[in-house]
This record gives sequence, structure tokens and C-alpha cells, in this order.
Amino acid sequence: MPFPIEPPIDPMLARPQGAIPRGDGWRYEPKWDGFRTIVFRDADEVYLQSRDLKPLNRYFPELADPVRAIGERSARFVLDGEIVIARDGALDFDALLLRIHPAASRVAMLAAGTPAAFVAFDCLAEDNDDLRERPYAERRQRLEQLLADSPPAIHLTPASDDPQTAERWFADFEGAGLDGVIAKRAELRYLPGKREMAKIKHLRTADCVVAGFRWHKNGPGTMVGSLLLGLHDDSRRLQHVGVTSSFTVDRRHELVAFLEPYRRDALADHPWREWNAWMAEAAGRMPGATSRWNRGKDLSWEPLRPELVAEVAYDHLQGDRFRHATSFRRWRPDKPPQACRYDQLEATAPALLADLFGTADR
Repeated sequence: MPFPIEPPIDPMLARPQGAIPRGDGWRYEPKWDGFRTIVFRDADEVYLQSRDLKPLNRYFPELADPVRAIGERSARFVLDGEIVIARDGALDFDALLLRIHPAASRVAMLAAGTPAAFVAFDCLAEDNDDLRERPYAERRQRLEQLLADSPPAIHLTPASDDPQTAERWFADFEGAGLDGVIAKRAELRYLPGKREMAKIKHLRTADCVVAGFRWHKNGPGTMVGSLLLGLHDDSRRLQHVGVTSSFTVDRRHELVAFLEPYRRDALADHPWREWNAWMAEAAGRMPGATSRWNRGKDLSWEPLRPELVAEVAYDHLQGDRFRHATSFRRWRPDKPPQACRYDQLEATAPALLADLFGTADR
């Protein structure tokens, strides 16, 4: 028999919010810092799907048997959750990144030394029932029943309807490496690809496409000075939104070799390849455009194939750009560049004013 829902499917997403929402009907969960994963099981057949719709089984082979141990031998279900690795009382995202490795022997060694776990927070299907049209409160009940006697590597995320509990999670769990809190409406259907949940994070962060870089002021070929960041707008056009440059000297040297493969044939289909022709009207929206704050400064840039995704921390938006240079946090190999869109950004006052008046400069 086929899975109750055939893979792949887009996961439901969350929109950033500045504070934990309150009121009747809200349900809260901790926000886990791992690889978003949808688990499909049909008896002995197990399929792990990443956020960008790719298979994850080969990178986390130790999870197949625990998933098979859920419920009856003939069980069939689809779960949404996160793959995490916990060490020394905290989540270790870097250990997850090491798993994305082409050598099966390397993956097997890491799986034995630092085994991963799966934290479930939604049940999309059970037996022959597609539950995506059912309210979250009902799906949560089905999930609790399904995982009532789950193996040690499978966990049910905590959930509460008490905002004070959510605030305590937000404060207490940060030291353990959790990202913040997720808030859902009890009546919420599961809407693949839609940002219908709320996420409250400790910092404003954004996942951006790295589409180019500038050399360090010491000169070309020495060190990387900054990475050029982009986000896709509603028309799927990649807009330059700012830079990240918070690297140590050693990291700047390492980035030269790391970025080299992405420089090959980078201009062939680059979304910014015509920036020079647009410079007059771009007014700073293209990476090579003149900056009114840096007259005379060399703003030339080197294109990269827009395949890398970086998570950066930022303080404010100014219109549709980051006001200041962002802080690099980590690479996101689990996220496709096409998913780096403006709708992930928290709506701060400057962005709201830009929406109301049609421009960020008025």
C-alpha cells in the first residue's frame, strides 16, 4: 500500500512575530534548532524528507529502526518534526551539519558516535486518514496517542495553552540551544508551504542567498571582506538586501577556498549579471551600485552561483534592505535558495511604513 500521503510535500511554515501571542485558542511549543523533517512510514518502509523536499535517509540511518518501532508493526503515518542532535545538555546544530557528507562510512561513524533523535510536533496522517484538513488540536491528540510508548530516539515536543509557560520556555530553553517558541491556533489546518504559524525567536534572523562577495581591502585574492546577500521578492527576483562581514581573519582566509567552486561560471545565469546597466536607476539595490555613504569606495564585487544559503542576524530593516551589516551565524545546507524570501522577515516599523506609503524614503 502507498503512504497515507505520498512524498514529497511542503512543510507548513511560520512567520516571525515580535512577542508571544495571547488569547483563547493559542497553543505553544518550543522551537527546536534542527533539520525540519517529514517522516513517512508504511510498515517497514520509512522515508525521511527534508524541508527542501529531498531524502534524508542516507544521512540519518540510525532513525529508521526507531521510526519502525512506533506503534504496531503495520503502522502507517506521516509526522512533521525536527531531527536534532543533543550533546552535553544542549542541541548541537554543527553536529547535524557534519552529517551532510557524501561518504557513507563517515556518516555511519558519526551516527554511531553522535546519534540523532526526531522530535515530532504534528501528525499529518495515520492509517488511511489524511489529517491535514483537521484542526491542530485534533492532530495533536492523535500525535500524543501515537507516541504514547515511543522509543528513546523519538520524542513528542511539549505543548501548552498557557502563555506564561511559553514565556518560561522562551527564557529557560535558550541556554539549551532552542530557537524560541512556536505558536499555533487550535483550529489551524495543516497548510503546506504557507506561513500560518507564529515563531518568536530570541534574535531577528533571516536565511539569505549568498550571491557574491567583495575582496578584503588588502586586495583581490587575499581574504574575503564581505558576503553579498539576497532575498527573493514576490516576482521571484533575487534582490540585494545587504552584506555580512563578521568574520575572523582566519575565517576570511578560509572563505577564499570555500567559495572558489561557486565562482565557476557564476555569471552565466546570475540574477545580477546586468547590474551595470541598471546602476543608474538601482540606487543601491544592486551590489555594484554607488553608495551615497561611501563615495569613492571600491564597491566592485565577485559573483557566486546563487546556491549557498546563510543564516544571518540583523537589527533593523530599512525599506527592503538590512539597515546595517548583518552578523553571520551559520550555513544552511538544509534550505533551498528559492525558499529565501522576504515573507520570512519580521515586519518592523520601517517596513510597515514602506508598505503604507509605497516607499522607504518618505
